[in-house]
Amino acid sequence: MGISQYIKEIGRGKDGARPLTREQAADLFGQVLDGTVTDLEIGAFCLAMRIKGETPTEMAGFLDATHARLNRVPACARTVVVLPSYNGARKLPVLTPLLALLLAREGLPVLVHGTATERRRVFVSEVLAALGVAARTTASPVAPGDVAFVPTEVLCPGLKRLLDVRRVVGLRNPAHSLVKLMNPVEGSSLIVSSYTHPEYAASMAATFELIGANALLLRGTEGEPVADPRRTPPMDAFRHGLRVRVEEAQGGSLVSLPDLPEAIDAASTAGYIQAVMAGRLSVPAPIARQVEHILLQTSAS
Repeated sequence: MGISQYIKEIGRGKDGARPLTREQAADLFGQVLDGTVTDLEIGAFCLAMRIKGETPTEMAGFLDATHARLNRVPACARTVVVLPSYNGARKLPVLTPLLALLLAREGLPVLVHGTATERRRVFVSEVLAALGVAARTTASPVAPGDVAFVPTEVLCPGLKRLLDVRRVVGLRNPAHSLVKLMNPVEGSSLIVSSYTHPEYAASMAATFELIGANALLLRGTEGEPVADPRRTPPMDAFRHGLRVRVEEAQGGSLVSLPDLPEAIDAASTAGYIQAVMAGRLSVPAPIARQVEHILLQTSAS
């Protein structure tokens, strides 16, 4: 059966729409990922969910469907740190690669996954390429101390197609939140996720609790899963879904600012990251603090 029955429920407007059960959401999203529905139905689904907003139960169902279709990265001897990178840089340099390299230097396997979702931003794939980290073509294992970048289409082609709908309709859809919550690793992992607006902090936390995730959630830099280098954001850790506040927001006036590059292009960002990794520049304190929390969470796995 197609998804028209579900669109009738979720397409009644913000006040009239009815939430789907987890099983219904999984069925709907599975059909979307499998490409068994029309482009018109996909557009209707995206617009209806944009108006209604997804509940944590619906997001859990969307994740169930996605996880059943993922080409998962095999387990590693150590907990794999998962960094979903989909926002890119608009005003500040995208420092997700710096976080990845700092974690790898501590011996952790680091999986970065993502794709370009807008035309006028600098994305993690460009910076990683400038640092000599090429995109992988398969969901192969990540060794301790290595950084791997796996494009979304390698993990799940249907998910990449749904993300690309934004280029046509100009609006985000549930896939843009889902990619920050999904677990593409078979074994022990820690998802480092981020949000841009407070309402997403609440909904993402509720979803992590519902699915029993191991994760670190923070307000990232322009939506990237890395702490703002200028001011430490609040951070919440999740252990099998149990939520604990591990870092409060930094208050007061800033005493100093990090030596960030003025340009945000891939080459300038890569040069800055190389200088930090070589010790010529200091690691921004908020990012160093984030690394500490991730090490604590992975050691507890």
